[in-house]
Amino acid sequence: MNESSPIRTDTARAYQPGEAPVRDVRRRFRPIRWLVILVLLAGAGAIGHRWYEARTDKGAAPATGQHAGGRGGRHGGADMPQAVGIASVTTGDMPVVLQGLGTVTPLATVTVKSQISGYLMQVQFREGQMVKAGDELARIDSRPYEALLAQYQGQLARDQALLQNSKLDLQRYQTLNRQDSISRQNVDTQAALVKQNEGTVAADQALVDQQKLNIAYTHITSPVDGRVGLRQVDQGNYISAASTAIVVVTQLHPISVVFTLPEDDVARVMRQVRAGAKLIVRAYDRGDAHEIATGRLDTVDNQIDTTTGTVKLRALFDNADEELFPNQFVNAKLTVDTVRNATLVPNAALLQGTPGTYVYLMDGDSKVTVRPIKTGETDGTHTVVVSGLNLGDRVVTDGTDRLKDGAPVRITEGAQADAGKAAEAKPDGKGEVKADGAADSQGTTEGGRRHRRRQAQ
Repeated sequence: MNESSPIRTDTARAYQPGEAPVRDVRRRFRPIRWLVILVLLAGAGAIGHRWYEARTDKGAAPATGQHAGGRGGRHGGADMPQAVGIASVTTGDMPVVLQGLGTVTPLATVTVKSQISGYLMQVQFREGQMVKAGDELARIDSRPYEALLAQYQGQLARDQALLQNSKLDLQRYQTLNRQDSISRQNVDTQAALVKQNEGTVAADQALVDQQKLNIAYTHITSPVDGRVGLRQVDQGNYISAASTAIVVVTQLHPISVVFTLPEDDVARVMRQVRAGAKLIVRAYDRGDAHEIATGRLDTVDNQIDTTTGTVKLRALFDNADEELFPNQFVNAKLTVDTVRNATLVPNAALLQGTPGTYVYLMDGDSKVTVRPIKTGETDGTHTVVVSGLNLGDRVVTDGTDRLKDGAPVRITEGAQADAGKAAEAKPDGKGEVKADGAADSQGTTEGGRRHRRRQAQ
């Protein structure tokens, strides 16, 4: 080999069988090299991203640091005071209300039917009309009954004449018997004939009275005061006695609501009933948002339903405006008692957790503490506090989801106005809010400018 050859003889070695070429070894390690390069690039990108966020946070800190009161920027929420709404603990009267599901039930619902058979000649009501007891609703053809009445009256007159004749014969027989001109048997036979004729006359009189009653039944009247429903048979149809319905009359004034209460509340209600108290019942609509009518408790059922563990109660309503409609579903609220001068707290402030029922109590104007309490009756908006709070204490009603014991807070301007302090301390609270918003906007604009300058560089 020529010594001027670029391949040095002392470093070159012959290819051995089974040994991988040098080129194959380099190809094997090439993917690993690219993987290492990608990992390094990703790490450099993460470092650059953190550096960029740190620069942005520093730019926004002068604008938002004063308003937040802690570390500024988008990741400063850990030390930032939580905005909360508050309310003051007050005193007042709390009604003890028992609520149950009820149905509007008329005191009388009558399906009007005819007591005799015949053709319907007249319909004398208008559907939906208010009627009084005794008002005529329909009329049936009375001519067949009038004919029978005339026939029975003729029989009555004939039998009355026979009776009169038999009585005269009896007087004659009695006179002859006193003169010993006739036997006693003839007198007794004539007396029996008089009794027989009297019975015949009485039967005829009953037939006459029955036909007069049937003629009266041809005039169908309303048995109660109320409203008639839809007509169920048309004029001209043949009506069968006690089988064909003509119309339904429903009493609306007054009207009742039948509702149920749990058996645990029966003793409390019965104590008031035995004391002679007039308990108020309010009927609300299906959504339990609108009060429909106000009435009074009328009676309590005499037994508890063992399948549901409830007892039925009936309340009466005047229903002068007809707001309650038969078979309407309502929510009945029975006021059984009233707690006087009770300590009241809004329901929005009540929380449930490990301490039981508790609230976040304001400790000054910038911090909250957890205060366990015991509660009593509630009306859906406020709850009676048995122990744990005093009159004038301020509790958090909004923004409690991120609070903990000793957490820093800031009271919103709306909450201060609701608590009655905005007019005394900060009459122009809106201006301060706008100034804070302007500072936030200025900080955001400044941060955006820095971001554009970095992109230009």
